[in-house]
Amino acid sequence: MIAKYAFFALISTIANLVFQYLSFLVWSGFLSLYLAMFIGTIAGLVIKYILDKKYIFYHKPKSKKEDGIKFLLYSLMGVFTTAIFWGFEIAFDYLFDDKNAKYLGAVIGLSIGYIVKYYLDKRFVFKD
Repeated sequence: MIAKYAFFALISTIANLVFQYLSFLVWSGFLSLYLAMFIGTIAGLVIKYILDKKYIFYHKPKSKKEDGIKFLLYSLMGVFTTAIFWGFEIAFDYLFDDKNAKYLGAVIGLSIGYIVKYYLDKRFVFKD
């Protein structure tokens, strides 16, 4: 299961970074880093939720309402891990004079965040 979770984290990380990159192609002006991080976060969140729900925690919602509540709870657990990810990405962008440093920071932050998120989701989201 660890390998499967790591693979899904990799898929979500790639999606996040691709959406960030595309965002920079569209807008590279004021606050573009924050907009890109937000767009990448949403893309990664949706993909990771679907994969985790179905293939990690084997959760089958009984209704769309239950699925919506699980997604909301999953997203709330992500607030903590998103802070880790964004912190690393912003720090690397600020500290290193390389336009790609932010992506390295994102990968490190997402890696740490996904490890923490697994335990939060196991305990609070998919506990049944």
